[in-house]
Amino acid sequence: MSSNDVAIHVNGLSKRFNMYEKAHDRLLQMVLPSKKLHQEFWALKDINFEVARGESVGIIGKNGSGKSTLLQIICGTLTPTSGTVNVDGRIAALLELGSGFNPEFSGRENVYLNCAIHGISRSKTDELMDDILSFADIGEFVDQPVKTYSSGMFVRLAFSVQANLKPEILIVDEALAVGDALFQKRCYERIEKLTSNGTTLLFVSHDEESVRTLTQRAIFLSNGKIHSIGTSADVILDYRRNLHEQESLYLQQLTKNLSDKAAQHQKDEAVATKVDEKAADRFSFGNQDAEVLDVQVLNPEGEETQVFYATDTAIIRVSFRTNVDLDHLNVSLRLRNKEGVKIYSWGTLNQDMAIAANLATGESFWDKTFKSGTVSSVDFQFECSLGANLYEIQAAVSQEGKPYYAEQRILHWRDEAAFFTVATKPREYHFGGVLDLRMKATEIKG
Repeated sequence: MSSNDVAIHVNGLSKRFNMYEKAHDRLLQMVLPSKKLHQEFWALKDINFEVARGESVGIIGKNGSGKSTLLQIICGTLTPTSGTVNVDGRIAALLELGSGFNPEFSGRENVYLNCAIHGISRSKTDELMDDILSFADIGEFVDQPVKTYSSGMFVRLAFSVQANLKPEILIVDEALAVGDALFQKRCYERIEKLTSNGTTLLFVSHDEESVRTLTQRAIFLSNGKIHSIGTSADVILDYRRNLHEQESLYLQQLTKNLSDKAAQHQKDEAVATKVDEKAADRFSFGNQDAEVLDVQVLNPEGEETQVFYATDTAIIRVSFRTNVDLDHLNVSLRLRNKEGVKIYSWGTLNQDMAIAANLATGESFWDKTFKSGTVSSVDFQFECSLGANLYEIQAAVSQEGKPYYAEQRILHWRDEAAFFTVATKPREYHFGGVLDLRMKATEIKG
């Protein structure tokens, strides 16, 4: 990649913070430089990556992994301890709530201030003002001090300013999470419009589906280092697998003092063997106490089928095996279209919740117990109302500590467990979009 094609180049970037036990130790350190009165914390360590001009890159990781520190250095509000960052293009950044706004100024005054910081003249800002305020949609509050704003109003105005500046590089750090769902939708639409017109995007969010949808590549930061970098789908799967491993280690730590250490050790050895056997399967993760064996897509006659038409009945059969005695299980699936958008997720626990609320009838799956070595299957039947597309099925077996989604432990998760295609018959039954709402038209004669 030539230098002209690179918007952001990060080379050997590290950032150290000095942590003082007492506030006055910071002053003493200046007086006594030879005496070390602090502990070193490396928020970032040897970070290297490039972002091409016009590329969309997501950054994911747990809290404290260094995401915000990295963005602040790229934006120039923090200086690195070592390494370099080269940015080629005008940056618009939406970082932590409140950055770049004077709380004593009104919203309108802050618009002029932010535009001036970006080199926009007052006359040009006057031209942009109507578009900025229309998108922000905060009404008469625009002439009130921003210190009186709710967090939602604040981010509305802040995002609207940055988006309407038509930046060459847009950096967004989790701030949209405080907005309401409708405003988030409008923001994502605007981001997609900007990126389609050539804006480079650096996007930080805990919302995996947003990262998957809005970005082409992703970077997984862990403890200040790059854990993985690649396509967004691959990196998100790596992130989720890493979270599961950490959860398993935590649970193992909690149980290490149990009296049946020998039995637990024997079980761990068996699990480790199963994990080794599955190591080649990069599309799955879990501790393998239970495992998804197979996922089939069937028609009502029980025949495997790859293509369905709108109004057809489809059955997804998930077969699984328990490798230890288990109870409180949930067999679930998720459907994603080829663009990576989650279309639907559902599991046996959803049905159990409806049964408990007297909204459905049947036997509770959550109350069942399964002996080690049991092989069973669950059929998920539905009338196909999906738009024409290719769909991926993700399947999972989890243990739920409560009869609702509150204490979940993934036993086995499989991405790309199966695929199917939905088509329409243009001359018989046709609709557009991702979902058939089964609309009916009635003429009202007056």
